[in-house]
Amino acid sequence: MAHKGNPEDLVRAARAVGVTDDRLLAAVRSIPRAEFVPADEGASAYLDTPVPLPHGQVTTQPSLIAMMVSALGLTGDEQVLEVGTGYGWQTALLARLASYVVSVERWPDLVVEARRRLTGQGVGNAEVVLGDGTLGIPTRAPYDAVIVCAAFPRVPEPLVDQLRPGGRLVQPIGQGRQERVELYERHARGLVRRRTITAARFVRLYGAHGYDQR
Repeated sequence: MAHKGNPEDLVRAARAVGVTDDRLLAAVRSIPRAEFVPADEGASAYLDTPVPLPHGQVTTQPSLIAMMVSALGLTGDEQVLEVGTGYGWQTALLARLASYVVSVERWPDLVVEARRRLTGQGVGNAEVVLGDGTLGIPTRAPYDAVIVCAAFPRVPEPLVDQLRPGGRLVQPIGQGRQERVELYERHARGLVRRRTITAARFVRLYGAHGYDQR
């Protein structure tokens, strides 16, 4: 597999968009993105660009992943819910920064690939579950942080319910292809928007509390 660049290129890209978290930058440096892209996309592994996945899906741009993960403010003790696993590079980053990660993916073959790749990199504190990400995984709640990697005009209510008070949630808000990535915090009165992280383009969020899957 031919790879252009190296992990330091992704570290530089993350720094360029304002990411300063040393633990996150170290994870970007040490977790090989080349092991989390399709074999025929190896040349793009260390470019700061999305990579196509099956079913019309794409990976999130690495610098954007770094911005979104950084906004969660992980310190190492958290249980994190991730909606949209893909091939699992972001999952691996989260697992390095948190205590445990539960990741929900709706495509069975992507679940198999993500599990294989995470196992291959020795990631033992992340679980990839086949299911509807808009429903979360209530049996593992509450979560200290939730990160959603697909767009919808609002945050699915089950994800709000499963976020502990004081917990943070990051999600692209919009209809797909032109969004604002927003940071929220859970309070007694519900979800409070803290700030817009960036503008971005994401695939749509499908599910019972997202777009119709039919």
